[in-house]
Amino acid sequence: MTAPLTVRAGDREREQTSNLLGQALAQGYFSLAEYETRLQTTFAAHTTAELHELVADLPLDRIRRNDPARRQARRRAAWRGVQLHFAAYLTMVVIVLTVWLIVGLTAGAWYFWPVWPILGAGIGLIGHALPIRFA
Repeated sequence: MTAPLTVRAGDREREQTSNLLGQALAQGYFSLAEYETRLQTTFAAHTTAELHELVADLPLDRIRRNDPARRQARRRAAWRGVQLHFAAYLTMVVIVLTVWLIVGLTAGAWYFWPVWPILGAGIGLIGHALPIRFA
């Protein structure tokens, strides 16, 4: 039987562990004294196994899911999607108004049909933006 592979811990692994410990403290999983002890042990650790022992008793998926930085990044990405939707909406409005104007000038048909695609797409844009705004 071979001995378990010992992998040296680098600054990146120590930083990730300290971030997890900070999030766990913020979410109330342990006291400040225990956090300080674990944090000191984190930066004194030499192997990844020592780092894993420090967070082995924590519900890591729940801690990561409630991470404020992750939530903020998801919100920024959602708003970026709304901005792209708005740009596409404005492009569509310009196109249908241009077609309407050309048809009106050349054929004399002045029924304002662009109201329907503008209204429909506008409802879709509002339906996209409101859940993000009030989330």
